[in-house]
Amino acid sequence: MSSPLVITGMGMVSPLGCGVNANWERLLAGRSGVSSITRFETGELPIKVAGSVPGMESDPEAGFDPDRVADAKERRKMELFSLYAMAAADEALTQANWFPSSDEDRLATATIVGSGIGGFPTITQAQNTLTTRGHRRLSPFTVPAFLANLAAGNVSIRYGLRGPLGCPVTACAAGVQAIGDGMRMIRSGEAEVALVGGAEACIDPLSLASFHAMKALSTEQAAPAKASRPFDQARNGFVMGEGAGLLVIETLAHAEARGATPLAFLSGYGTSADAHHITAGPEDGAGAAAAIRAALRMAGLAPEAIDHINAHATSTPVGDRAEIASLRNAFGDALPGIPISATKSATGHLLGAAGGVESIFSALAAIQDRLPPTLNLEHVDADLSDLNFVSGEAREHRCRHVLCNGFGFGGVNAALIVSKA
Repeated sequence: MSSPLVITGMGMVSPLGCGVNANWERLLAGRSGVSSITRFETGELPIKVAGSVPGMESDPEAGFDPDRVADAKERRKMELFSLYAMAAADEALTQANWFPSSDEDRLATATIVGSGIGGFPTITQAQNTLTTRGHRRLSPFTVPAFLANLAAGNVSIRYGLRGPLGCPVTACAAGVQAIGDGMRMIRSGEAEVALVGGAEACIDPLSLASFHAMKALSTEQAAPAKASRPFDQARNGFVMGEGAGLLVIETLAHAEARGATPLAFLSGYGTSADAHHITAGPEDGAGAAAAIRAALRMAGLAPEAIDHINAHATSTPVGDRAEIASLRNAFGDALPGIPISATKSATGHLLGAAGGVESIFSALAAIQDRLPPTLNLEHVDADLSDLNFVSGEAREHRCRHVLCNGFGFGGVNAALIVSKA
């Protein structure tokens, strides 16, 4: 029997701050990372709130300091999503104590960092420069900054990780799929260690206006912290977030051989396609349910063995209902007994980075037997009243196995099961 896969390091940047511990404690305390947009003038744009990563000026304790990630010269070549990935990678690799120096170890380390959009702000800024100042004023780093795989590329270059390099660009499932890709690479022998997860930073006027045109974003203005309300009757769209969540994964045998501490097991992964619609899943949730069932099969678990679900739950009426349909499809009568959290209520929706961040939250729930609350869940949909939502405050609960979901436009579904070490 092959050695099980384990997490040995975790790193995070999110609207709740920088660092896994700060994020987790703030999440459990019911804090929200959603606030009014101050990065640019929103003008007539009806979208006024976002889950922005705080800077040091507003959050001295856990704010993001780009100077600690890269010097000014390096930062001219990078978009914000790459900087977030670099910060998360440093934390994860430090906890795992994995800084390979031999050619053998470097070639055995994969870097898989998904992103839904990549450096979107660089694209919009470059178009503005082209229109107003001409092509000669474009930076030679425009393309390297916006390419979605450059988060993985920059991390690989910094740490000399020479194994497989990848970037699933599968919308909001990208972070979970990056973890699944890393799991497969280790299982196939292509790598012994993988740095996996997602990064995103597209709080930008054009991206917000484009999602608003789809009626996908919340138009809340007066109370930003109330804008993201998964499963609540008053939900009216998701809140754009940003950040990065990365994990170091390897086999238990490899971790033990080098003296690393296994934090949690990665026991199951599944992915599927709806083959139904570009933005909406089928009403019965069959596609997402197929991914969940595949994860359960890999883990060798019955549905009732799952102790907690970190739902994808973006806070859109259509998306939330489709996910619940998929959970009912996959879990049947066992679902009402499983506590469900929606951590996007605190962070907003980090698109391609969501799966990385929420997989870490799922791992921490398994490690500590603590379930994060779903914020703003005051009046659940009537037909969801039989379900066990974790709302109001964090909950102590024995967690052996936690399911984390990630679903994206195009009909892509991914599900991950994280288990107690």
